[in-house]
Amino acid sequence: MMAALLFVSFIVLIFLGVPVAFSLGLSSLLYLLIADIPLTIIPQRMFGGLNSFVLLCIPGFVLAGNLMNASGITERIIGFANNFLGHIRGGLGLANVGASMGFAGISGTALADTASIGSVLIPAMKREGYGAGFSVAVTASSSTVGPIIPPSLPLIIVGTLASLSIGDLFLAGAVPGILLGLGLMIPTYFISVKRNYPKGERKTLKEVGKSFVSAFWALLMTIIILWGILGGFFTPTEASIVAVLYAFIIGIFVYRQLPIKEIPKIMLESMTSTASIMLLVGFANLFGWIMVREQIPQLVADSILGISTNAIVVIILINLLLLFVGTFMETIAAIVILFPVLLPVATSIGMDPIQFGVMMVLNLVIGLCTPPVGVCLFVASQIGKVSMGKATRELLPFLGVSLVVLMLVAFVPEITTFLPSLFDN
Repeated sequence: MMAALLFVSFIVLIFLGVPVAFSLGLSSLLYLLIADIPLTIIPQRMFGGLNSFVLLCIPGFVLAGNLMNASGITERIIGFANNFLGHIRGGLGLANVGASMGFAGISGTALADTASIGSVLIPAMKREGYGAGFSVAVTASSSTVGPIIPPSLPLIIVGTLASLSIGDLFLAGAVPGILLGLGLMIPTYFISVKRNYPKGERKTLKEVGKSFVSAFWALLMTIIILWGILGGFFTPTEASIVAVLYAFIIGIFVYRQLPIKEIPKIMLESMTSTASIMLLVGFANLFGWIMVREQIPQLVADSILGISTNAIVVIILINLLLLFVGTFMETIAAIVILFPVLLPVATSIGMDPIQFGVMMVLNLVIGLCTPPVGVCLFVASQIGKVSMGKATRELLPFLGVSLVVLMLVAFVPEITTFLPSLFDN
């Protein structure tokens, strides 16, 4: 009864438009008041969820991404992708996907990808004659690459919750992220050919090389982060500070497009973003503690394993649950609440925790471009000035590709475990 109250109040608040963090907090508060539990448990559980050294890397990576973005990195990555792919039919759409793959190593979040790249490429695609719905669908779907290719904020949360190696998780996400990006280029190309969307002029090798050099310093940041963490030169938290210093130096001395007077504003924006993430993690940890108290994890595990103990069936059931949750719940909140619940179920059928972590993040980010919440689809639709319904119809082929990659990650462990095993040895 009490568990039902918790979930019903949470869902009602979500559909009333209350932000996810506050929906978690208010539904938890209602439960505590009715259950007559001392409210001192709120700061205790919130602090317990945030009291992790690894979580300190979040503000660093957020600030580094904002510094790089303010340095004109978006335009440089888009320029290189367009010079490399623009001569192919539908080249601007392909450049959109390629730019998302490059930008993923800078931002680590899907929404930042959608807003930054979408604000430039959606209007550009519309001007060139691409359909508005198609432009929105390409942008929203390709933005889901961001949280998979390292560095990734959701994967950092996963590693924190289960004490998994952040470096291994970053490596595990690299191949699925590349597969997802390349996979999304397939419907982009064939739809462009079918609708006779335009193609640009072929650039000379010199022009392609020049645009690559321009974007190189930004793309190098991902390599530095991975090399430093995997080589044992610094922890993920220290890596985030290195990324900030690197972004600062590149923005001021290499690109020379980072105005000193803008840095306080960038820091304020980064603090605001970090505060919202941390508040979400804190309230989600409180919500998760209540679920443990109500034995919800055990109930979910028993329910899934009660249907079948066959590994294939269990994996499919977990994926269906996560895809459903991803359509209406924010990614980090869903991870904090559900990862501790579902990890024992996954490991009981022999799934590697690293593989499960990547699979869970991929499931949930697919939900970022699906109604009813679908924040990436919403933002892209606003930029493209098209209805969510029209954008959703255009999105279906891209969702199909995302689901194929998800099934590969779920049923082919080597896709996620191969690179980590190389470095562990």
